Amino acid sequence: MQGVLTGFAVIAVVIGVGYAIGRGGHLGEHGRDVLTKLAFHVASPALLFTTLARTDLSLIFSSRLIVTALSTAAAAGVFVAVGVVRGWGVGRTTIGALCSGYVNSGNLGIPIAVYVLGDASLVAPVLLFQLLLLTPVALTVLDLSGRGEKGPMWQRLLTPLRNPIAVGSLAGVVVSAAGVRVPSPVMDPVTLIGNMSVPAVLLAFGISLCGSTMPGRGPDRPLVLLSVALKTVGQPVVAWALAVGVFGLRGAPLLDVVVTSALPAAQNLFTYASSYGVGERLARDSILVSTVLSVPVLVVVAALLG
Repeated sequence: MQGVLTGFAVIAVVIGVGYAIGRGGHLGEHGRDVLTKLAFHVASPALLFTTLARTDLSLIFSSRLIVTALSTAAAAGVFVAVGVVRGWGVGRTTIGALCSGYVNSGNLGIPIAVYVLGDASLVAPVLLFQLLLLTPVALTVLDLSGRGEKGPMWQRLLTPLRNPIAVGSLAGVVVSAAGVRVPSPVMDPVTLIGNMSVPAVLLAFGISLCGSTMPGRGPDRPLVLLSVALKTVGQPVVAWALAVGVFGLRGAPLLDVVVTSALPAAQNLFTYASSYGVGERLARDSILVSTVLSVPVLVVVAALLG
């Protein structure tokens, strides 16, 4: 329980600093945009490269990852189905689907894994799944939806390779799979740059809260409510049902998958929305509300299954 509170406290402080920066106008009117672009094009790809280059890829083959993947697909699939029926558009539906199932496995998942689950490596499988499959697929959909049918087919198929997030992830996987040890003079500056990613994302998120209305209002209200409900309740319930009923998980493995699925929507989803200029308010409100609501959810899960 201490890990849950510690992880959220760290995030809240940095977002609060971003809010104060925005209120004071210290970075100017384009400060948020600069931080967002820095995170998306430079810092996040560096962070993903260093993380994956040092990760044992055999972690992806486990029943825990299958549970996480299926619960993510279920939550995102429900949002996509509703979005198609309601005509919310490809861009907003994609962002909403991500907010419904894409968990904060990095800056929040790691400290919670350490303090609640006792092992930081337990978030590695979901981190790999989101970086190697979910993120490239979602960003490719956003790329293609913005470009329509323009350009030759071969160019559209290579869309993921032009995305800095996907390139950083793929490069890290190649290095890990090849068993290559990157020399310190090369890895250290990349690591230093990657360390800017989480603070930049959180600060940009805090700045975006300045002058904003209460979350869950406006035309995106139905999308926000649906994504938050799926993220905070739907995904962990599905994960628990699959873990117990299908894979027979008990004890620590069960706690692991349910806690992971109960994590709130990741802050970097706001970076994606801002970079593509679609669903920014949806992402901001969904992240904020799911983060607040996930505190009692995680406390209850840790108390019942811990």
